Order: sequence, then structure tokens, then C-alpha cells
Amino acid sequence: MTNPASSLEELRAKILRLKAERKAVILAHNYQVGEVQDIADFVGDSLQLSRQAAATEAEVIVFCGVHFMAETAKILSPQKTVLLPEPKAGCPLANMATVEQVQKRKADLPGLPVVSYINTTAAVKAESDICCTSSNAVKVVESLPENELIFLPDRNLGSWVAQQTGKKLILWPGFCTTHQKILPEHILPLKAEHPEAEILVHPECTPEVRAIADFIGSTSGILRRARESSRRRFIIGTECGILHTLKKENPEKTFLSPTTPAVCPNMKRIGLETVLWALEEMRYAIEVPEAVQAGAKQAIDRMLAV
Repeated sequence: MTNPASSLEELRAKILRLKAERKAVILAHNYQVGEVQDIADFVGDSLQLSRQAAATEAEVIVFCGVHFMAETAKILSPQKTVLLPEPKAGCPLANMATVEQVQKRKADLPGLPVVSYINTTAAVKAESDICCTSSNAVKVVESLPENELIFLPDRNLGSWVAQQTGKKLILWPGFCTTHQKILPEHILPLKAEHPEAEILVHPECTPEVRAIADFIGSTSGILRRARESSRRRFIIGTECGILHTLKKENPEKTFLSPTTPAVCPNMKRIGLETVLWALEEMRYAIEVPEAVQAGAKQAIDRMLAV
């Protein structure tokens, strides 16, 4: 019988050897499985990872995330080869806004700026005035002179940003299918059992979940809060992959997940085997058409300038 630990070590060794040969860098989103996070050069949120990769001398970027994230990396590093180990790793939220739908909304509401969440396709970013992430969405919206704007595609993040800024956001009907499944009844029993625990949730959660949270923030914000808080116990309202990093960074603290864990099946499509195959066969390379790339980069650059 094969020793699973031995097989894991063999996989890791092969990946590290090929990574060096290909002059590659491996990026893993916070929602990836633990073994993929552990093999990565950088772990973080999608934009942070793309910027880190752009700053390296690597010729190949292996992006362990979903499709729009690999697209963003390609936009910021057009000269590099960007590989997405699993081509079926898409994002239902990003797919809820198409170019045609955005063009129609712009035609119906002429003159209103379009703010696109980073969780959109490159083509939709190219139709937008500016992009944002969950960590900078409030700053981005506040930076715009207009008091009314179109925000897409996440209605939950948009409603939270509207509360923080006081601006009128015309919200898209999209949502993250994983965060939408987190309900107050999943969190409140844990809070009753551990009243001293701090509730940390992502702004993609519903207004009802955000209303019972002690802290609302992006994945990087949640990680920072857990490090800096004096509390010893936390209830986490976001995709369960983040628990791996939370526990690694804070071994002396306890992290509780709702009784129905929030799992993104697309994020979990990638494992060490698919990372190895990507490096062995240089698959699956992400391409962004030149015209789309230029428009999308402009929207991202405007965000970075804020």
C-alpha cells in the first residue's frame, strides 16, 4: 500500500523541481485547500496575488484560484504565461454580469459611472469606469464625485458599500453563491455557545448576517483582524479555506466555522495533482484579447491610483 504522506512529499518535490525549471511562481487564493496554499509562493486575495506576481521575475504564473483571477494576473502581466490548473474553476458571481447586460444598463442609465467588483470577467472590467475589491470598495466609491453610480455584480457587497458611503448605488442582482448560503441561524448557535467569540464575516454575506457581525472585512481584513484582536475565539463567516491560514497564523486562537461550512466548489477543484499537470504540460494558458486587456487594465489602474 502506498504511504499517503510519501505520495504527498513526492508530489511536492516534483512541483518544486518543475517550478524552478519553468521559472514559475505559484499563487494560491485564501480559499484554496491547505496543501495547495502550503506549496504556494504567495497566498492572499486575488488582486494582491496578481500584483505580487507582476513584481517578480517569474516567467510563468500558476494561479490557483478561479478564472477571473487568472485573467487579472494576465492583464497585469501580459508578457508572462499565466496558467489556471483547472479550466472549469469558474466563478458563478462573475458569470452573473455579461458584457451585453452591462452595455444595456449603461445605455439605460447614461452618464452614471460603472464600478465593477474585481470578481468580474476581463470583458466586463473593460466596460467599467473603475474596479474595486472588497477591501477598497468603500474608498473607490468615495473617490468618485458622483453621488449615484452603477455597482456590479455583487448586491450584498454593494448594499454594504452604500451603507458606508451614503451614496446611491444602483445594484446588480448578482451574489456569491457560497456566501449567500451562510445564514444567521448557522452563526447564532455558535455565538450562544461561545458568547466571548468575535464574529468576523465577509461583506459578500447577506445584510442579515452582516447585522450580527462584530467585524466585516475582506479575506485580508479578516486575517488582519484575527491577528490583531485580543479575543481568543472567533466565528468565521466566509469560505472555509481561510481557516487554514487563520490557524497557521494564530495557533493559540480558536476558529469556529458555521455548522454548514461555506465551501466554494470551484476553488476546491485545484489540488497538487492539477498544479503538477499544469507545470508539466504548461496548461491551461489564459489569454485576454488586446482590446479587452487595454480597457480592463485602465479600470484596474484607476482603482490602484485611489
